[in-house]
Amino acid sequence: MQNKIFNIQTEQEFTEVALAVFNHQFKNNKVYRSFCDLLYIHPSDVKTVQEIPFLPIQFFKSKEVLASQDKVEETFTSSGTTGSVTSKHFVTDINLYKESYLKGFAHFYGDIEEYTVLALLPNYLERKGSSLVFMVDDLIKKSKKPESGFYLDNIEELAKKLIQLDKNGQKTLLIGVSFALLDLIEMQQFHLKNTIIMETGGMKGRRKELVREELHQILQSGFGVAEIHSEYGMTELLSQGYSKGNGVFDTPPWMRILTRDTEDALTINASGKNGGVNVIDLANYNSCSFIATQDLGKVHDNETFEIIGRFDNSDIRGCNLMVL
Repeated sequence: MQNKIFNIQTEQEFTEVALAVFNHQFKNNKVYRSFCDLLYIHPSDVKTVQEIPFLPIQFFKSKEVLASQDKVEETFTSSGTTGSVTSKHFVTDINLYKESYLKGFAHFYGDIEEYTVLALLPNYLERKGSSLVFMVDDLIKKSKKPESGFYLDNIEELAKKLIQLDKNGQKTLLIGVSFALLDLIEMQQFHLKNTIIMETGGMKGRRKELVREELHQILQSGFGVAEIHSEYGMTELLSQGYSKGNGVFDTPPWMRILTRDTEDALTINASGKNGGVNVIDLANYNSCSFIATQDLGKVHDNETFEIIGRFDNSDIRGCNLMVL
Protein backbone atom coordinates (compact mmCIF):
# COMPACT_ATOMS: atom_id res chain seq x y z
CA MET A 1 0.00 0.00 0.00
CA GLN A 2 2.88 2.38 0.75
CA ASN A 3 4.16 1.91 -2.83
CA LYS A 4 0.68 2.59 -4.18
CA ILE A 5 0.27 5.74 -2.08
CA PHE A 6 3.47 7.38 -3.27
CA ASN A 7 3.09 6.35 -6.90
CA ILE A 8 -0.36 7.76 -7.60
CA GLN A 9 -0.46 9.32 -11.06
CA THR A 10 -4.12 9.57 -12.06
CA GLU A 11 -7.42 10.63 -10.52
CA GLN A 12 -8.67 7.06 -10.76
CA GLU A 13 -5.62 5.75 -8.89
CA PHE A 14 -6.13 8.37 -6.17
CA THR A 15 -9.78 7.32 -5.76
CA GLU A 16 -8.92 3.60 -5.65
CA VAL A 17 -6.16 4.08 -3.05
CA ALA A 18 -8.25 6.52 -0.97
CA LEU A 19 -11.16 4.03 -0.80
CA ALA A 20 -8.74 1.22 0.15
CA VAL A 21 -7.22 3.39 2.90
CA PHE A 22 -10.72 4.27 4.13
CA ASN A 23 -11.59 0.57 4.39
CA HIS A 24 -8.36 -0.12 6.27
CA GLN A 25 -8.93 2.70 8.75
CA PHE A 26 -12.60 1.86 9.24
CA LYS A 27 -11.54 -1.65 10.30
CA ASN A 28 -8.43 -0.78 12.32
CA ASN A 29 -8.92 2.71 13.80
CA LYS A 30 -11.31 2.46 16.77
CA VAL A 31 -11.80 6.22 17.08
CA TYR A 32 -12.55 6.64 13.39
CA ARG A 33 -14.80 3.56 13.35
CA SER A 34 -16.85 4.95 16.24
CA PHE A 35 -17.19 8.27 14.40
CA CYS A 36 -18.34 6.53 11.22
CA ASP A 37 -20.79 4.39 13.22
CA LEU A 38 -22.33 7.51 14.77
CA LEU A 39 -22.92 8.82 11.24
CA TYR A 40 -24.31 5.42 10.13
CA ILE A 41 -21.71 5.29 7.35
CA HIS A 42 -20.24 1.93 6.30
CA PRO A 43 -17.63 1.26 3.59
CA SER A 44 -20.28 -0.58 1.59
CA ASP A 45 -22.11 2.76 1.27
CA VAL A 46 -19.04 4.71 0.14
CA LYS A 47 -18.25 4.73 -3.59
CA THR A 48 -16.59 8.14 -4.03
CA VAL A 49 -13.97 10.18 -2.18
CA GLN A 50 -16.59 12.84 -1.39
CA GLU A 51 -18.65 10.26 0.56
CA ILE A 52 -15.82 9.38 2.95
CA PRO A 53 -16.39 10.80 6.48
CA PHE A 54 -13.83 13.36 7.69
CA LEU A 55 -12.80 13.07 11.34
CA PRO A 56 -12.84 16.41 13.21
CA ILE A 57 -9.24 17.36 13.96
CA GLN A 58 -10.08 17.97 17.63
CA PHE A 59 -10.04 14.18 18.19
CA PHE A 60 -6.24 14.33 18.03
CA LYS A 61 -6.39 16.33 21.28
CA SER A 62 -8.43 13.82 23.26
CA LYS A 63 -7.98 10.36 21.65
CA GLU A 64 -5.27 8.06 20.36
CA VAL A 65 -6.03 8.19 16.65
CA LEU A 66 -4.33 5.00 15.48
CA ALA A 67 -5.01 2.42 12.76
CA SER A 68 -2.06 0.20 13.66
CA GLN A 69 -1.08 -2.16 16.47
CA ASP A 70 2.62 -1.49 15.90
CA LYS A 71 4.80 0.28 18.43
CA VAL A 72 4.71 4.08 18.28
CA GLU A 73 8.07 5.34 16.98
CA GLU A 74 7.45 9.10 17.25
CA THR A 75 4.83 11.27 18.92
CA PHE A 76 4.38 14.67 17.32
CA THR A 77 2.68 17.37 19.38
CA SER A 78 1.22 20.70 18.37
CA SER A 79 2.59 23.96 19.75
CA GLY A 80 0.31 25.63 22.27
CA THR A 81 0.08 28.09 25.11
CA THR A 82 0.79 26.97 28.68
CA GLY A 83 -2.08 24.88 29.99
CA SER A 84 -3.74 24.44 26.59
CA VAL A 85 -4.57 20.96 25.31
CA THR A 86 -2.27 20.04 22.42
CA SER A 87 -2.78 17.60 19.58
CA LYS A 88 -0.82 14.36 19.56
CA HIS A 89 -0.06 12.42 16.39
CA PHE A 90 1.21 8.93 17.16
CA VAL A 91 3.42 7.70 14.31
CA THR A 92 4.07 3.95 14.15
CA ASP A 93 6.19 4.10 10.98
CA ILE A 94 8.40 7.17 10.79
CA ASN A 95 9.60 6.09 7.34
CA LEU A 96 6.15 6.92 5.97
CA TYR A 97 6.65 10.51 7.12
CA LYS A 98 10.18 10.67 5.73
CA GLU A 99 9.11 9.31 2.36
CA SER A 100 6.19 11.73 2.25
CA TYR A 101 8.13 14.94 2.93
CA LEU A 102 11.15 13.95 0.82
CA LYS A 103 9.04 12.98 -2.19
CA GLY A 104 6.80 15.99 -1.59
CA PHE A 105 9.76 18.38 -1.59
CA ALA A 106 11.21 16.74 -4.69
CA HIS A 107 7.83 16.99 -6.43
CA PHE A 108 7.78 20.78 -6.06
CA TYR A 109 11.43 21.81 -5.77
CA GLY A 110 13.64 19.02 -7.10
CA ASP A 111 16.64 17.33 -5.48
CA ILE A 112 17.26 18.48 -1.90
CA GLU A 113 21.02 18.03 -2.46
CA GLU A 114 20.96 21.04 -4.80
CA TYR A 115 19.98 23.32 -1.90
CA THR A 116 21.57 24.83 1.16
CA VAL A 117 18.83 24.80 3.82
CA LEU A 118 18.79 27.61 6.39
CA ALA A 119 16.13 27.40 9.10
CA LEU A 120 14.87 30.26 11.26
CA LEU A 121 13.17 27.73 13.53
CA PRO A 122 13.89 26.28 16.96
CA ASN A 123 16.59 23.63 16.95
CA TYR A 124 15.25 20.08 16.88
CA LEU A 125 16.80 19.41 20.28
CA GLU A 126 14.81 22.31 21.78
CA ARG A 127 11.43 21.23 20.36
CA LYS A 128 11.47 17.48 19.91
CA GLY A 129 7.72 17.15 19.46
CA SER A 130 7.52 19.28 16.32
CA SER A 131 6.88 17.45 13.05
CA LEU A 132 7.99 20.58 11.16
CA VAL A 133 11.33 20.75 12.94
CA PHE A 134 11.79 16.99 12.47
CA MET A 135 11.29 17.47 8.71
CA VAL A 136 13.54 20.52 8.41
CA ASP A 137 16.25 18.87 10.51
CA ASP A 138 16.26 15.95 8.09
CA LEU A 139 16.21 18.21 5.02
CA ILE A 140 19.27 20.00 6.45
CA LYS A 141 21.06 16.64 6.77
CA LYS A 142 19.90 15.41 3.36
CA SER A 143 21.17 18.60 1.70
CA LYS A 144 24.73 17.49 2.57
CA LYS A 145 25.80 21.14 2.63
CA PRO A 146 28.08 22.26 5.49
CA GLU A 147 26.40 25.70 5.53
CA SER A 148 22.93 24.21 6.14
CA GLY A 149 21.62 24.54 9.67
CA PHE A 150 19.30 26.11 12.25
CA TYR A 151 19.54 29.79 13.09
CA LEU A 152 17.37 31.32 15.78
CA ASP A 153 19.21 33.92 17.85
CA ASN A 154 22.31 34.42 15.66
CA ILE A 155 20.61 36.28 12.80
CA GLU A 156 23.67 38.44 12.10
CA GLU A 157 25.61 35.32 11.16
CA LEU A 158 22.63 34.14 9.12
CA ALA A 159 22.48 37.44 7.21
CA LYS A 160 26.16 37.19 6.24
CA LYS A 161 25.78 33.57 5.18
CA LEU A 162 22.65 34.34 3.15
CA ILE A 163 24.39 37.13 1.23
CA GLN A 164 27.50 35.02 0.58
CA LEU A 165 25.60 31.95 -0.60
CA ASP A 166 23.41 33.99 -2.91
CA LYS A 167 26.43 35.85 -4.31
CA ASN A 168 28.10 32.49 -5.02
CA GLY A 169 25.05 31.36 -7.01
CA GLN A 170 24.16 28.63 -4.50
CA LYS A 171 20.48 27.59 -4.55
CA THR A 172 19.30 28.30 -1.01
CA LEU A 173 16.10 27.68 0.93
CA LEU A 174 15.46 29.96 3.90
CA ILE A 175 12.51 28.57 5.85
CA GLY A 176 11.25 30.36 8.93
CA VAL A 177 8.45 31.63 11.13
CA SER A 178 7.09 34.96 9.95
CA PHE A 179 8.16 37.18 12.87
CA ALA A 180 11.73 35.86 12.71
CA LEU A 181 11.91 36.62 8.98
CA LEU A 182 10.69 40.16 9.76
CA ASP A 183 13.35 40.49 12.47
CA LEU A 184 15.97 39.53 9.88
CA ILE A 185 14.96 42.11 7.25
CA GLU A 186 14.69 44.85 9.89
CA MET A 187 18.35 44.24 10.64
CA GLN A 188 19.47 43.80 7.01
CA GLN A 189 17.95 44.47 3.58
CA PHE A 190 18.71 41.91 0.87
CA HIS A 191 18.70 41.58 -2.92
CA LEU A 192 18.56 37.83 -3.38
CA LYS A 193 18.60 36.09 -6.75
CA ASN A 194 19.19 32.43 -5.89
CA THR A 195 17.22 32.08 -2.65
CA ILE A 196 13.72 30.81 -1.88
CA ILE A 197 12.08 32.49 1.14
CA MET A 198 9.49 30.19 2.73
CA GLU A 199 7.33 31.27 5.67
CA THR A 200 5.60 28.71 7.88
CA GLY A 201 3.30 30.68 10.15
CA GLY A 202 2.07 33.89 11.74
CA MET A 203 3.10 36.13 14.59
CA LYS A 204 0.66 35.59 17.44
CA GLY A 205 2.32 36.57 20.69
CA ARG A 206 5.35 38.31 19.15
CA ARG A 207 4.15 40.92 16.64
CA LYS A 208 1.01 42.54 15.33
CA GLU A 209 -0.87 40.10 13.12
CA LEU A 210 -0.68 40.93 9.41
CA VAL A 211 -2.84 39.72 6.55
CA ARG A 212 -0.92 37.50 4.15
CA GLU A 213 -0.77 40.06 1.34
CA GLU A 214 0.77 42.69 3.62
CA LEU A 215 3.22 40.23 5.21
CA HIS A 216 4.38 38.92 1.84
CA GLN A 217 4.76 42.42 0.43
CA ILE A 218 7.02 43.42 3.34
CA LEU A 219 9.06 40.21 3.01
CA GLN A 220 9.36 40.55 -0.77
CA SER A 221 10.69 44.06 -0.37
CA GLY A 222 13.06 43.17 2.47
CA PHE A 223 14.56 40.12 0.77
CA GLY A 224 14.44 41.56 -2.73
CA VAL A 225 12.53 38.59 -4.15
CA ALA A 226 9.52 38.40 -6.47
CA GLU A 227 7.57 35.80 -4.48
CA ILE A 228 7.29 34.47 -0.94
CA HIS A 229 6.75 30.73 -0.68
CA SER A 230 4.69 29.07 2.07
CA GLU A 231 4.31 25.62 3.60
CA TYR A 232 0.92 24.21 4.65
CA GLY A 233 1.26 21.42 7.17
CA MET A 234 0.19 20.49 10.67
CA THR A 235 0.91 18.08 13.50
CA GLU A 236 -1.96 15.82 12.46
CA LEU A 237 -0.64 15.35 8.90
CA LEU A 238 2.36 13.59 7.40
CA SER A 239 2.26 15.55 4.12
CA GLN A 240 2.60 19.22 3.21
CA GLY A 241 1.13 21.57 0.65
CA TYR A 242 3.38 24.27 -0.82
CA SER A 243 2.76 27.72 -2.26
CA LYS A 244 5.25 29.31 -4.65
CA GLY A 245 3.55 32.69 -4.35
CA ASN A 246 0.29 34.61 -3.90
CA GLY A 247 -0.87 32.25 -1.15
CA VAL A 248 -2.02 29.62 -3.68
CA PHE A 249 -1.07 26.13 -2.48
CA ASP A 250 -0.68 22.86 -4.33
CA THR A 251 -0.44 19.33 -2.95
CA PRO A 252 1.55 16.20 -3.84
CA PRO A 253 -0.42 13.47 -5.68
CA TRP A 254 -1.27 11.55 -2.48
CA MET A 255 -2.80 14.59 -0.75
CA ARG A 256 -6.04 16.41 -1.58
CA ILE A 257 -7.98 19.38 -0.21
CA LEU A 258 -11.78 19.62 -0.23
CA THR A 259 -14.02 22.18 1.46
CA ARG A 260 -17.18 21.45 3.41
CA ASP A 261 -20.28 23.55 3.86
CA THR A 262 -19.88 25.70 6.98
CA GLU A 263 -23.49 24.98 8.01
CA ASP A 264 -23.54 21.26 7.08
CA ALA A 265 -20.24 19.51 7.79
CA LEU A 266 -21.20 16.41 5.77
CA THR A 267 -21.74 18.35 2.54
CA ILE A 268 -18.71 18.84 0.27
CA ASN A 269 -18.62 22.15 -1.60
CA ALA A 270 -18.18 22.61 -5.30
CA SER A 271 -14.81 24.13 -6.26
CA GLY A 272 -14.54 27.88 -5.88
CA LYS A 273 -16.80 28.09 -2.82
CA ASN A 274 -15.40 29.04 0.60
CA GLY A 275 -15.76 26.44 3.34
CA GLY A 276 -14.14 24.41 6.06
CA VAL A 277 -10.95 22.69 4.91
CA ASN A 278 -11.03 18.89 4.73
CA VAL A 279 -7.68 17.21 4.11
CA ILE A 280 -7.03 13.81 2.57
CA ASP A 281 -3.48 12.74 3.45
CA LEU A 282 -2.94 9.15 2.36
CA ALA A 283 0.48 9.15 4.06
CA ASN A 284 -1.52 9.06 7.33
CA TYR A 285 -2.13 5.36 6.62
CA ASN A 286 -1.55 4.30 10.24
CA SER A 287 -3.63 7.08 11.86
CA CYS A 288 -6.43 8.85 9.95
CA SER A 289 -6.17 10.09 6.36
CA PHE A 290 -9.46 12.01 6.32
CA ILE A 291 -9.45 15.07 8.58
CA ALA A 292 -11.82 18.02 8.95
CA THR A 293 -9.61 20.94 10.03
CA GLN A 294 -10.55 24.25 11.63
CA ASP A 295 -9.17 26.19 8.69
CA LEU A 296 -11.36 28.02 6.19
CA GLY A 297 -10.36 27.88 2.57
CA LYS A 298 -11.24 27.76 -1.09
CA VAL A 299 -10.34 25.11 -3.69
CA HIS A 300 -9.89 26.13 -7.32
CA ASP A 301 -10.86 24.12 -10.40
CA ASN A 302 -7.24 22.99 -10.88
CA GLU A 303 -7.22 21.64 -7.27
CA THR A 304 -4.92 24.35 -5.94
CA PHE A 305 -6.24 25.99 -2.78
CA GLU A 306 -6.07 29.05 -0.54
CA ILE A 307 -6.39 29.36 3.24
CA ILE A 308 -8.56 32.35 4.14
CA GLY A 309 -9.01 32.06 7.89
CA ARG A 310 -10.02 29.99 10.88
CA PHE A 311 -13.26 28.79 12.41
CA ASP A 312 -12.09 29.56 15.95
CA ASN A 313 -9.47 32.22 16.50
CA SER A 314 -9.23 31.41 20.20
CA ASP A 315 -7.29 28.24 19.39
CA ILE A 316 -3.88 29.70 18.56
CA ARG A 317 -2.29 27.92 15.62
CA GLY A 318 1.14 28.35 14.16
CA CYS A 319 4.68 27.15 14.56
CA ASN A 320 5.65 30.61 15.84
CA LEU A 321 4.62 29.44 19.32
CA MET A 322 7.54 27.02 19.35
CA VAL A 323 9.98 29.83 20.01
CA LEU A 324 8.08 31.50 22.86
